[in-house]
Amino acid sequence: MKVDDLILQLQDLINDSKTVPLSGGKVMVSSDEVYDIIEQIQDAMPAEVRQAKNIVADRKQILAEANRESENIIRAAEERKKVMLNQNELVREAQAKAKEIVDDAKAKSAEIRKAANVYVDGIMKRTEESLSEQLGEVKKTRANIINSQKAKHE
Repeated sequence: MKVDDLILQLQDLINDSKTVPLSGGKVMVSSDEVYDIIEQIQDAMPAEVRQAKNIVADRKQILAEANRESENIIRAAEERKKVMLNQNELVREAQAKAKEIVDDAKAKSAEIRKAANVYVDGIMKRTEESLSEQLGEVKKTRANIINSQKAKHE
């Protein structure tokens, strides 16, 4: 039986007892009944106190577990944040490296194009000079042919 119920039972026993005349409201109760109820209260009290202590301990344990779990969640979130920041940093570094490679390739391409244009221009200039010389020779030879024909007809 619960302590609360036993205390109510004790109150009922006192309320239902007969008053002693000329005693100023004192009642007569059976001491055996009172001692029996008190023993039951003493027996029930440690069980209820243990139960209350267990509830308090369980509450503390539940709160401790909740705190540990929240700390684990926070730690995991912090780690995830670090990983994501590191990944973002790696992406930024990779993008910067890729831009550097592309810029370098563009610069080398421009240098190669410039060198190729200079080389081709040099070849074309030599070809033009060679053709000019040959054209001069052709003109001389033609003039000689024309002069030799004029000399024969005269």
